[in-house]
Amino acid sequence: MTPYLFLILGLAILLIGGKFLVDGASSIALKLGLSAGLIGLTIVSFGTSAPELLVSVNAALKGNADISIGNVVGSNIANIGLVLGLSGLFYPILISRQHLRFDYALMMIVTVVFYLLSLNGLIGLWEGLFLFGCFLAFNAYLFRNLGSGIKEGAKEVDQELEEVKNYSWLASAGLFLAGIVGLYFGSELLVENAILISREFGVSERVIGVTVIAIGTSLPELITSILAALSKKTDLALGNILGSNILNILSIIGLTAIIKPIGVSEAFLSSDFLWMIGFSAILFPLMKTKMKISYFEGLVLLVCYAAYIFFLI
Repeated sequence: MTPYLFLILGLAILLIGGKFLVDGASSIALKLGLSAGLIGLTIVSFGTSAPELLVSVNAALKGNADISIGNVVGSNIANIGLVLGLSGLFYPILISRQHLRFDYALMMIVTVVFYLLSLNGLIGLWEGLFLFGCFLAFNAYLFRNLGSGIKEGAKEVDQELEEVKNYSWLASAGLFLAGIVGLYFGSELLVENAILISREFGVSERVIGVTVIAIGTSLPELITSILAALSKKTDLALGNILGSNILNILSIIGLTAIIKPIGVSEAFLSSDFLWMIGFSAILFPLMKTKMKISYFEGLVLLVCYAAYIFFLI
């Protein structure tokens, strides 16, 4: 099999492993008496970010820092330009004041802080501890101040948990362990073959990281957001994207840097980081003008994403 097939296989195993991990952990959490809302905020949210986390940690441990950083930066760019752009084409996404005042504002702050911490060319242990500490504080705030949102979101999570609540302890534990194993081997296949492909074509690991790997690991967000838009649950679609961008930086970069410091190349600082900040900034006027992301705004985001890929390649 060629590196391309192994890369696709690794990505498929990653996504399936993430699903198994969420289902197994959710079933165990239900048996332990946790509420659906709490499961949604913790296990389900973490599960959709697990592929990015495993890829970034694996790449950092192998000394491929460009893939670790590119995975997160590229995912955040793709979430806004590609995922939100496509979602807006399917159905107008209505913007609430909560999204502008809290979710968007926090995403913008976290994005800029990420850039500032990277300016010295290294995200080390202390920066990782700071970012992950902010992640814990963010979750503590959600639990303490957004109780009503948890209850409302619990109804949607309840539907998702219907299929796993009757699993036996053995089946739940089996799915959980299979998810962990799948995530490990999937990330191994993805990282190793992405490196081989980049060397074969003379393309940098940075480019592979912000394109192939970033888009691939963003598939859960893409599918979730498009399905939410088609179901006219537009609040879920936007919240999924903004929340994912926040968590990608705070939890994935934070944890990866704690495990092993991540080097940040000048190419990221002079290009991809600026694109990431630019996409985050342009999102505000697109949301604020008509308080929705409709066909036109979605098209603007997609064109901007196409321009990013064009200049990148």
